[in-house]
Amino acid sequence: MDIAAWLLSLGLQQYEPAFRENDIEADTLPQLTADDLVALGVISIGHRRKLLAAIDALRASSDTAATSTTRSVAAVPGTAPPLPEAERRQLTVMFVDVVGSTALAGRLDPEDMREVIGAYHRSVADTVGRHGGFVAKYMGDGVLVYFGWPQADEADPERAVRAALATLEEVGKAASAGERLVARIGIASGLAVVGTCWVPGPHRSRR
Repeated sequence: MDIAAWLLSLGLQQYEPAFRENDIEADTLPQLTADDLVALGVISIGHRRKLLAAIDALRASSDTAATSTTRSVAAVPGTAPPLPEAERRQLTVMFVDVVGSTALAGRLDPEDMREVIGAYHRSVADTVGRHGGFVAKYMGDGVLVYFGWPQADEADPERAVRAALATLEEVGKAASAGERLVARIGIASGLAVVGTCWVPGPHRSRR
């Protein structure tokens, strides 16, 4: 799906640069939340509601297509749902967010806020990437990072700690729109089932 054409169909084409700069594509579009839209610079409540309604319609369309495909497969004698594609492994998860982001959003112009969050996202992604981390998801000013997936290493917990310390330093040094940010970071490590697996019911897969 062409994101620019989709926004144009909603009469919200002014947000196309923000979606492009933040790598919002067809597969990530259904995952966007209201907080994500604020981070993208969609300050108008009316525009956010219009976008969220359109995103809900995309999710419903995707679920309907998945249900139709599943029923077609089940209707063929001798066939069964796809086998699970998940595995159990040691996973270290790091979550980064900005201290005082709500107050910051209320103080800054939407364009400036988008610039600040974009610079912050790049700083976090670059830093954790150098330490072997995988950015799993952006959630507004939150960044979810995995160590141990898709590639695993016995030193993943140590890498996560080193990445966290480096991220605190890099985010503190980075400045955009005249704002210096302070990050806070949480880390958890343990056994987890990761990958894509079959789940009966209306929601077909989980990560």
